[in-house]
Amino acid sequence: MFVEIDAEAFAERTRLELAETVELTERESRIARRARDGRSNAEIGAELSLSAPPVEWHPRKVFTKLRISSRQELRTVLP
Repeated sequence: MFVEIDAEAFAERTRLELAETVELTERESRIARRARDGRSNAEIGAELSLSAPPVEWHPRKVFTKLRISSRQELRTVLP
């Protein structure tokens, strides 16, 4: 909502507070942090010994939990 009304400072604060309250599973967290750091799905899968489907599925779950829509936003909400 804050983004839609161009209140970016409030949007940023809301993202940070949301990230602090959302519980990610261990696997979601490991995949999300690698995605945040710029690794591709193939690289993440190789590092964690996972096939493509889980690597593709978990970020979508993380995006939903964190109410974000892109890997770029992971840099903002994950420390």
